[in-house]
Amino acid sequence: MAKDSTQLPLEERTRFLEKAKREAFASTNDSITLDQLLTISLTYRSLKDSLGFRDTNKQVMIMSQETDMYTPLGYSHWDMASFFKSYGALDSAFYHYKKALNSFEKLPKSPESSSLRARILYSMGQIQDSYKDYLGAEISATTALRIFDELGDTQRIYNCYNLLGILSSGLGDKDKSLEYYKQAGAYINQVDNPSADNLVWQNQNNIAYELLQNEDYQSAKVSYEKLLKDKGLEETDLELYSLANTSLAYAIFKSENKIERPQQLLERAIEINDSINYLDDKARAKQYYAELLAAKGDTANALQYAKESRFVAQETRNNDRLLEVLRLLTQLDKPNAALYSNAYYDLNEVIQEEERTKRDKFARIRLDTDKIKEENVILSRERQIWAGAVLGLVVFGLTTTVIVLQYINNNRLKFKQKQQESNQEIYNLMLSQQGKFEEGRQLEQKRISEELHDGILGEMLGIRLLLSGLNERGDSNSVEQRAAFIEKLREVEEDIRTISHELNHASYEKFHNFIVSLEELVNGFQKSSGISCSFTYDKKIHWDNLLGDIKINAYRIVQETLKNSLKHAKCKNIAISFGSAAGNLKLTIKDDGVGFDTNKGKRGIGLRNIISRVKKVNGVFDIESTKGKGTTISVAIPEKYIEPVQAKDPTSLKPAMNA
Repeated sequence: MAKDSTQLPLEERTRFLEKAKREAFASTNDSITLDQLLTISLTYRSLKDSLGFRDTNKQVMIMSQETDMYTPLGYSHWDMASFFKSYGALDSAFYHYKKALNSFEKLPKSPESSSLRARILYSMGQIQDSYKDYLGAEISATTALRIFDELGDTQRIYNCYNLLGILSSGLGDKDKSLEYYKQAGAYINQVDNPSADNLVWQNQNNIAYELLQNEDYQSAKVSYEKLLKDKGLEETDLELYSLANTSLAYAIFKSENKIERPQQLLERAIEINDSINYLDDKARAKQYYAELLAAKGDTANALQYAKESRFVAQETRNNDRLLEVLRLLTQLDKPNAALYSNAYYDLNEVIQEEERTKRDKFARIRLDTDKIKEENVILSRERQIWAGAVLGLVVFGLTTTVIVLQYINNNRLKFKQKQQESNQEIYNLMLSQQGKFEEGRQLEQKRISEELHDGILGEMLGIRLLLSGLNERGDSNSVEQRAAFIEKLREVEEDIRTISHELNHASYEKFHNFIVSLEELVNGFQKSSGISCSFTYDKKIHWDNLLGDIKINAYRIVQETLKNSLKHAKCKNIAISFGSAAGNLKLTIKDDGVGFDTNKGKRGIGLRNIISRVKKVNGVFDIESTKGKGTTISVAIPEKYIEPVQAKDPTSLKPAMNA
């Protein structure tokens, strides 16, 4: 209400502000209180209540220092610096800018805190330029520029380059000044600001003015004419329009020695300055007009305008302009030339002394600030030393505790180690007994296998031969029955042989020659069945390193599939292949038999056995069959069940047998 209700009387707005201040102090949150007090202090300033502003601002400073809250402390000094700057107290403004910088430097590094530091440095550079501390100002401006460049803040990058151009001009480096102005101009198109046109005009005016100061009057004339071609300049920025008219008039006067057009331009500028009371250009325009009239031969009017220029320069404390006017008056007013000359030298001495004093004052401010920084560093180090001492004592106590606990734990570990050694000895004895038990079991299995093979199989073979002899005699019915018995005996014989091989070789010796066993199986089947068989395998896989379960079940899957093909497929050719694909061990058995419809009919015991064995090794079973086109059985076993070994043979598949 106090800030925005401009229609209310000043006394009522002030009462609202005092109430807001009481509400702010009633808050228990220091951060909120300080933020509100900063806003209240600025509102006092907008109401032209400098006492209320300074009092509230001081309270913010005290509270911020007591609570080590550097953000509001920095803002309070920044506001105070702006206040003094607006009243021309630049040395006090510089002091508070320096304090604000110290506060912002204590903030954690972030884009926001970096921007705050750079903005303060830029403002310090402007004040240093006012007192011709060009080297100090250049340090402040370049430091600010480096930060703004890192942040990508194009508006403020432009401002810094513009300030550096002004500083280089003050140092007498005209070429460097023009270079900085051109660099500033390169950033205008990147500025996201509705007043970008104003920056274009400002930049063009700065370049033109530097050319004028460098006495390159012809280039300055071209540059000012380009600026004044923009019709929006007069409508938008009458002060800059007046400055440009004054400068263009002087550039034409100096470059072409013409009178008429420069006189019109200067009269227009003087008229604008008087209408808007633009004091900054009044003295310059009247000085140039006096020079023009003197060249025209109108010495009396020239002297009058020169004196008016001197009066305005004195009023505005524009000492640089005053020096130039005094120099002009020594030429126009010969009787009083000595008087003007003495005034010129006295003023020049005063200016130089003031500049030295101000520079020394800025140096003292920096020195005092640096001393405060050093004291803070010393205090910080002392706190670190005390903290280190306390930390050392804590570490010593913890170390002692750890050593004692470690000693106790070591004794416990020694006891556990002895206990583990005893347990290991017991375990080794158990393993020894288990090994002997396993050895006995294998011997017993071998004995049973030999008994089955050499005893029972021999006797059953004799029975089959006798029955075969009897089959040659008798009627047809007897022959048929005997043939059936003989077939049954042959199947029993085959089963017993299978059991014998399992016990003696496959199960417990784990197929130490797995591929050889498969080759023998396929070869034997081919000879007994008359079906052409081919068997290939991937040599990259070290087959004998396969787990026993995989070898046994793979062998049985092949065996059962061959048996099914003989019984049902009526095929002429069978192809068996072992390899690896997509990270799996892959077994494929393909025949060219009659095939069948996989969606109809029940699966026989042979096929169910195959599926059961595939599941045992976590494999995937697939069967494809079409009537008249044969059958393909595929089994994929996960990669974790195999151990790949680099093959010496460059070929991936080796034909083991092709009959």
